[in-house]
Amino acid sequence: MFRLFFPPAGLTEADRTLLLLLGAAFFIGNYDMSVLSLALPNMQASFNIAEEDLGQVIAAARLGALPAIFLALLSDRIGRRRLLMVTLLGLSVTTAATGFARTTEEFVAIQFCARGFATAEEIIAVIYILEMLPARHRGWGVGFLAAMGGLGAGAASLLYGLVDVLPGGWRALYLIATVPILYIAWLRRRLPESGMFTRYAAASEPALLWQPFRDIWRHHRREMTATALIAAAFWFQLAATLNFMSKYLQEVRHFEPQQVSLMYIVAGAIAILGNTTAGRISDHLGRRPTLVAMLVLHCAATIVFYNTGGWLLSVAWIATLFGYFAVEVMVNAMSGELFPTACRSTASTLRSISGMFAAVAGLAVEGMLYSGLGSHSAAISIISLSSLLAVPVVVLMLRETSGTELS
Repeated sequence: MFRLFFPPAGLTEADRTLLLLLGAAFFIGNYDMSVLSLALPNMQASFNIAEEDLGQVIAAARLGALPAIFLALLSDRIGRRRLLMVTLLGLSVTTAATGFARTTEEFVAIQFCARGFATAEEIIAVIYILEMLPARHRGWGVGFLAAMGGLGAGAASLLYGLVDVLPGGWRALYLIATVPILYIAWLRRRLPESGMFTRYAAASEPALLWQPFRDIWRHHRREMTATALIAAAFWFQLAATLNFMSKYLQEVRHFEPQQVSLMYIVAGAIAILGNTTAGRISDHLGRRPTLVAMLVLHCAATIVFYNTGGWLLSVAWIATLFGYFAVEVMVNAMSGELFPTACRSTASTLRSISGMFAAVAGLAVEGMLYSGLGSHSAAISIISLSSLLAVPVVVLMLRETSGTELS
């Protein structure tokens, strides 16, 4: 059983180096997202944000995923490696700038840019893994990237426990992240271009900028529709579910920041196994059944988390994150495996854009439900049911992609 959590046999030293360098993208992106969630009460106090406006502030920052579509277009045209370097450097600048935001508007604008760079970075990293690892190891590889994201969230949790003693409070959490980002950018010079993209570029005439959209519309509408619907159904509830966790623990369950940090680290360390576990299991049993099971688990665990206390709260928190990590692995893997090299990055970005708009809508709906119900717990419990809408889409519209060779 524990073999599920270790690298599969057959990976070369180059494969392992590739995984570590690309995993840094998920580490950084999840660190940034986790700081926003963990320090939400602190930021709310700094900028005097009204309770009913919190969802709108988070939603506005998350809209930054929209510009990622333009970076993805360039990735399908000029290659993966160059865009990875651009997005990583852009993320380092915006992460540092967040620590100096003076107003709510500045904070939202900077985080808008950071989210765009992080989204493009993660999408291209997944495409890299799918194009460069053997078919029998792709699920595990994508799971490893997500596990690195979990480590990023763990690092944010560890540092958040010091938020009351760090100079600048929550702002220091963003500034601390800048140094490792720049170091990773330096290491990325060792990263080769995707071999599959290199062969495609050598064998094809230069394509029009909008050619990937045309290919998707003509040949892959069913797959694009299915992945977009799944992303929308799941991410509609996810932004509120994750971003209000720390606030719920501190204001409803009366946790101190240090207790929240400890819970995130301990429970998160267990939940992170959902990444590699789901990837390895799906390599053997299939992506579709694994995705359906994890969608149901995440929904049920979310409802329990926001409506209970004591030891059951911790168990539900682990299950919620375990399901989230596993769903993200499956959606990332299938979104890349369903499409050819010519439009793979664009298709993955369109799926992310669908999820982003759904997340923004979900945060707005959560705010309206909060106004009517007077409770974030009740509001999130209701919208969490949206993830179940993805189940029939998986069953009826998606083909199995585990083990298939990419074109």
